Amino acid sequence: MPRLDGHGMLGAIRAEAGTARTPFIFLTARGDRVDVREGMNLGADDYLVKPVQVDELLGAIKARLERSAQIANSRGPKRPLTPALLLPLGLTDREAEVLFWLAQGKANSDLCVLLNVQLTTIKKHLEKIYQKLGVENRTAAAAMALEKLNEE
Repeated sequence: MPRLDGHGMLGAIRAEAGTARTPFIFLTARGDRVDVREGMNLGADDYLVKPVQVDELLGAIKARLERSAQIANSRGPKRPLTPALLLPLGLTDREAEVLFWLAQGKANSDLCVLLNVQLTTIKKHLEKIYQKLGVENRTAAAAMALEKLNEE
């Protein structure tokens, strides 16, 4: 891009009230863990590394637009969604972060990249999260997290 890179563009979009909630997907050749983590920490909704299959790109766009429509049509939150909103569930900061991304539809492999940890670490966090929430699987945990994130 001629004037701004993706990080600058995302910052500009998030800075304006009228576009702050616009879904943002990075489509980039920068696929190192550090780059993915930085992009997601800046508030991207997804991060796709080139080359990308057309069906993967379309699926990501569709999922983000559907999620955006759900939020717009609900009594959804008026504040930015952050892992800290999940702390009242009795989780540690790291568990809240894992659950936050899980609720965004991220797979275990995505969580490894986002949090820069090994798969065994993610699995241990998920076990503790399920135990603390009194649920048996990721679907129930994600549903509980979404319910908490959508509270006003």
